[in-house]
Amino acid sequence: MENNDVKVRVEHLTKYFGSLHVLDDVSFDIKKGEFLCVVGPTGCGKTTFLNLLTRIYMPTKGDLYIDGEPADPKKHSISVVFQEPSSMPWLTVEKNLRFGLEIKKLPKDEINRRVENIIKLLGLEEFRNNYPHQLSVSTAQRIIIGRAFAMQPDLLLMDEPYGQMDIKLRFYLEDEVVRLWKETGTTVVFITHNIEEAVYLAQRVLILTNKPAKIKEEVMIDLPRPRDVTSPEFIAIRNHITEQIKWW
Repeated sequence: MENNDVKVRVEHLTKYFGSLHVLDDVSFDIKKGEFLCVVGPTGCGKTTFLNLLTRIYMPTKGDLYIDGEPADPKKHSISVVFQEPSSMPWLTVEKNLRFGLEIKKLPKDEINRRVENIIKLLGLEEFRNNYPHQLSVSTAQRIIIGRAFAMQPDLLLMDEPYGQMDIKLRFYLEDEVVRLWKETGTTVVFITHNIEEAVYLAQRVLILTNKPAKIKEEVMIDLPRPRDVTSPEFIAIRNHITEQIKWW
């Protein structure tokens, strides 16, 4: 029986590149509207895993289902936010946000509604007519994140989207992402090597092992939001995940 709460089902995902075995029989479900973080040791195959979810690569074995059907980029909408801001430099902030929606030929009213909502949620009113090169890195990255949420994708994948930003900006952007996620109900998979970030954001954290990567453990995180990174509960979960990644 198909479970209606399941948005994405990953079954026996296995990937070899030639003789290099990167992912080994990974299976899990993602619920509709869930915020899932994936962590693991450096070089464990997190990015390969992401590329299999986006269909940049096809698995050697296993498959990925969205709403019970094999994931197909022509049918399903999968958005990705990468580490580097990737807005279109020749478009203003507002036009960057409209771009994907116009390509999808959504009705103009719907485009206006979504774009205005994202601009309001992200506090981008004063920047709407600016070009990306006129903005700080963190503001530019907010646009990319906003653009991805505006698409209301079946699945939103975020790969280390705060890369090299300082800690204060990271917390600020993490709060923005949580706000957008709550408002839009999008299903999010967030890949990070920053354990504090994973515990701050996720409802559930998947810990991958070293290559060939399997799921070592899943950790449910049921802490109130906004989360207090200094609380004993938060620190206990963070320490547990850190230990799980360190000891193989």
